[in-house]
Amino acid sequence: MERHVAIGRRDRPPVWLRDGVKTPPYSHAARLEAGYLLRLLQEGESLGLPHSRLMPVIGLRCHRLRINDEAGTSRIVHWADTDAVAILDVFKKTTEQTPPSIIETCRRRLREYDKLIAQ
Repeated sequence: MERHVAIGRRDRPPVWLRDGVKTPPYSHAARLEAGYLLRLLQEGESLGLPHSRLMPVIGLRCHRLRINDEAGTSRIVHWADTDAVAILDVFKKTTEQTPPSIIETCRRRLREYDKLIAQ
């Protein structure tokens, strides 16, 4: 896997704005992959293709991780802040494009997160 070092703070904790990586159910191997990629993000790494792709339709610094599993592919949508990695949604990929309902849910959760950290 190609790794790029991001400029920023190390050990950014994950902020789950959703149930977690157990939803959708992942195999053991997929949970390990998801955990590994999320840990790299926490350590300040900047991941690129094929593991991560920008999602500017949701917001600046929003990305989605691609997790391949025996049962199919899923996505973990996240937003990398300087002091945390906010997990906006976890969903099973069933269409070519991200469904509008997922995009709107992620936008709403990002707004809620912004309000939370502004307090």
